[in-house]
Amino acid sequence: MAAYSINKGIGKPAEFKGLKSQYLFIFAGGLLGVFVVFVIMYMVGISQLICIGFGVVTAGTLVWCTFYLNDKYGEFGLMKLQAIRNHPRYIINRRRIIRLISRIKRKEDLCGIR
Repeated sequence: MAAYSINKGIGKPAEFKGLKSQYLFIFAGGLLGVFVVFVIMYMVGISQLICIGFGVVTAGTLVWCTFYLNDKYGEFGLMKLQAIRNHPRYIINRRRIIRLISRIKRKEDLCGIR
């Protein structure tokens, strides 16, 4: 009988240097954005030292913030925060109380006419 090695990484999130899942996209997209802005600044004619300084400072800040968010919120933390922000704070119902508790359906309600 043949012996096959089992891949232990199945079902685990993508990880790079401790960054997991969505933070990888933030990290890669942010660095790509910093690079594009750096190239545009250089092509426009801004001083080389200013472009390099901008690139180093923004890339460093991006790396620090991404690792900070990864440590603080974990793998699914940002998605949980976004889900909490999408929930309504309260529900407003402007129908009359009698109409809410009555089960009688009017012809207008069935047709969708108001």
